[in-house]
Order: sequence, then structure tokens, then C-alpha cells
Amino acid sequence: MFAVLKTGGKQYKVQAGDMLRVEKLAANAGETIQFNDVLMLGGDAVVVGAPFVAGAAVQAEVVDQIKGDKVIHFVKRRRKHSSKRTKGHRQQLTLVKITEVLASGGDKSGVKAAVGAGTDAPVAEAPKKAAAKKPAAKKAAADKE
Repeated sequence: MFAVLKTGGKQYKVQAGDMLRVEKLAANAGETIQFNDVLMLGGDAVVVGAPFVAGAAVQAEVVDQIKGDKVIHFVKRRRKHSSKRTKGHRQQLTLVKITEVLASGGDKSGVKAAVGAGTDAPVAEAPKKAAAKKPAAKKAAADKE
């Protein structure tokens, strides 16, 4: 049985035993996570979701947090500018091993859902400072008549 899942803005066709490099997830090595965004299940009978298959999930074990290959971005302005700039970038990735494809019961399994480590991850808010109290305003003097 195989599944098509969505994570990090990309879609992956997976089956049990596959190793995947996905966008960084908020999980440590050795943890078991679950991908709930399953777009399609295949095998004996094909099930296509609209947009997701209800109750389906893919469970995986986090192997390691890694960095991808270096991508070099080189900019050169031709002719009179004589300007060059080089920037490099290594994308942060999570290496996961698919352990199980669940056709149903994924919502009741109790396994931690896979959450991205970027903007999707819940951020703990800093405690707000109590506002300093201002001194009470002086009462207006009575008008003289």
C-alpha cells in the first residue's frame, strides 16, 4: 500500500520502509510522528481525498535533523557596473523513515502530528509586563466667582 502525503508545501509518494528528506519538522531524533495530510491512498483500491482522505495517516520515525547541499546564488551585473555578489544557503531538513501507512484510524492513534519548525510551529509568547500605574490626576480647582 502506498500513500501520497503533503508536508512542507510538497507532495511525496511513500510506502512503508521509505526514507524521506522533508522540510524541517519540530521533532527530535527517535520520535514517532504522524502526517495527517494524506491526499491519496493506493494499493488494491485507490482512494482519492477531497482534498484529504478522512482518517488516513502516515506514521514515521525521525532519524535525524540534517542540512541539505549548499546552493550558491551568484549575481553579476554586466558592462559598466562591475558588481558581483555571491550568497550561499543550506536548507534545514529532517530525515524520516516511514513506518506505517494507516488507511483508517489515524485520528485516534495518539501519535504526535508532524508540524513544521518554521512559521507553522507554535511559538511560546513572552509574558507581558504589567503596565505601570500612573498617578491619579489632580482635581480641577473650583472656579472663583
